[in-house]
Amino acid sequence: MLWKTLLLLLFYYSAHATVTHRWSRAMLFPSAQRFKRSSAAFLNPVLQNSLEDVVLLYEFLLAELDIDKGQRISIKDEELASLRKAAEFDTICNEIIPKSITEIRRLTSRLSSYPRVLKKEDFERTVLTMVYTAYRAAQSQGHQKDMWAESFVNLYKALKHDLMFPYNKEPS
Repeated sequence: MLWKTLLLLLFYYSAHATVTHRWSRAMLFPSAQRFKRSSAAFLNPVLQNSLEDVVLLYEFLLAELDIDKGQRISIKDEELASLRKAAEFDTICNEIIPKSITEIRRLTSRLSSYPRVLKKEDFERTVLTMVYTAYRAAQSQGHQKDMWAESFVNLYKALKHDLMFPYNKEPS
């Protein structure tokens, strides 16, 4: 009887840890938990696995990006666009990050109440969302421009809070 209880508790803990981990990732970017149509794998690419990847992401952002009428983002430079990481960049920008003002406000609301430091994939997705928001603010006028600018500022504050999180803790 004791071993059955122990086995049941171990199973419960394992299931709880798995669900908690997946839920925390899905909480900020629900699109990252969708299945790819072509495979059974989750759609959860990460661009920054090394310093070279960070430099490459910087090059993607410095290269001229094209955002079409359907809000699809692509890299104009054909050489950069042919890289394997460019395909992951495309997936993140076009399948994962939020594009509507409502989705971005929902993200900033979740970020403002996020209880711990962001994972690297959530941080990079938030930065890419901020880049997209800056683009939309620059392309908009009037009230729309104000809404996009406010969203940009809120994303900036969320990222600043995340970077300062270890320093903002109260001494115990």
